[in-house]
Amino acid sequence: MRASKMQGNESLAVLRHLSIALAALSVASTQGAPAADLTPLETRWLQAMAPVVQHARSVLALPLDLVVQPQDAPGEAPMALGFVDGRCKLVLSVRGNPEGQRQVDALDPALRAAALELMAAHELGHCRRYLDGAWYSMPAGFVAPRVPDSLSADLRQAWLDMRSTRREEGYGDLVGLAWTREHHPELYARLHAWLVKERSAALIPGSHHDTLVWLALTESPAVLEGGSVFEAADRVWRRGLRD
Repeated sequence: MRASKMQGNESLAVLRHLSIALAALSVASTQGAPAADLTPLETRWLQAMAPVVQHARSVLALPLDLVVQPQDAPGEAPMALGFVDGRCKLVLSVRGNPEGQRQVDALDPALRAAALELMAAHELGHCRRYLDGAWYSMPAGFVAPRVPDSLSADLRQAWLDMRSTRREEGYGDLVGLAWTREHHPELYARLHAWLVKERSAALIPGSHHDTLVWLALTESPAVLEGGSVFEAADRVWRRGLRD
């Protein structure tokens, strides 16, 4: 569940790198790439993501475009988010990308669709933060951790970026779990355990995808009750930041 996080000029550069001068695909209609041009793997991912995309557009009113990368994309995150000209770009890059098939195959068939929804909802969390102009920022009343004095000058920015990305990944995971609580409550415990396992694999404590401090707070779905998925995630996210 890696994601490309982009803003400003960086977003344009990364989107060019992803080569998304491509067809935008609407799940609700058939705008953009014709269905016949999609591979079976792309269709599987898109069908699983459809409830999240439709909810984001119709209920949450997010300016969200779904983009399918039409050329081989080995090494890319199968699902990633970009932000260009005030719109979120949910980019699917599974064609010619073994990671797209691996992620599907690694999922328990009973959890597959709901897990892919969780991944898409995770990206909605990033979209919301971009739209709020809050990407990488701490909420009011919180102070970012001090850069360790032992770091050299050229490592200080990398350390800050890592800590900021970790916070955003934590928020995204919480939005994904809030979506699961709301739409798949019967699968919540299993998907929470799956996400903890994913985040624990090859873990480097404090690194970009170390979101375990937030996942530890959400073993019970009750903590994510109330408000939108963003409001629920924000409450728990702030609790984790206090740690």
